[in-house]
Amino acid sequence: MTILSTFTAHSFKLATSGVLVFVLAATGCQYTAESSANTPNQSTGSSSVPVGADISQQTLKQQALRIQRALANNDFARITDDIHPTRGVRFSMYAYVHLDKDKVFSREQFAQYLNQSKVKFTWGDLDGTGEALIVPLPEYLDTWIDGKKYNNARITVNTFESRGNMINNVNEAYPKADVVDFYYKGSDKYDGIDWRGMRLVFEEYQGKRYLVGIINDRWTV
Repeated sequence: MTILSTFTAHSFKLATSGVLVFVLAATGCQYTAESSANTPNQSTGSSSVPVGADISQQTLKQQALRIQRALANNDFARITDDIHPTRGVRFSMYAYVHLDKDKVFSREQFAQYLNQSKVKFTWGDLDGTGEALIVPLPEYLDTWIDGKKYNNARITVNTFESRGNMINNVNEAYPKADVVDFYYKGSDKYDGIDWRGMRLVFEEYQGKRYLVGIINDRWTV
């Protein structure tokens, strides 16, 4: 009787241990599966967001630099395909964008008036004198935008600093845009008062970024 009882107790312990091992194993597998499902993949987690943003900004900078070089080299026709297909491109003489009166050219108009240097446009009023700036498109691009100023400029994306006393309303004028800002700090000869800024404004259309605005910034009285 004692031997049978001992054998029975031993068998019960073994069975109980087996069940416990099975339960622990099953619970462990379930926990592992749930943990795998709830834990983000480190290679595709939150770190992928800034990486994608960095790549996007770098691509935008490259496009902006290509446009700047074309302007600097007076190779204006090269930027035609960058102009927004439906909205065209707006030219703002100063930091404040006048949506109602700044000149806007479609792609076709831009290409057309590049080859018609005798056709003059009123671009706006010159600060300080109030006189209208009336020149052909190629002259405006060459002398007012003056892309050569930005060959060694500081470049930022969607970041602006306070410079002159002209209001910078780019975010209000283009609320869905990305803006590449070129800044020339000016010369020692004029104590930096000849500083210049150029903002290239881009909006997305059918998966691509296009130029919708060129804004100039400079010292004003």
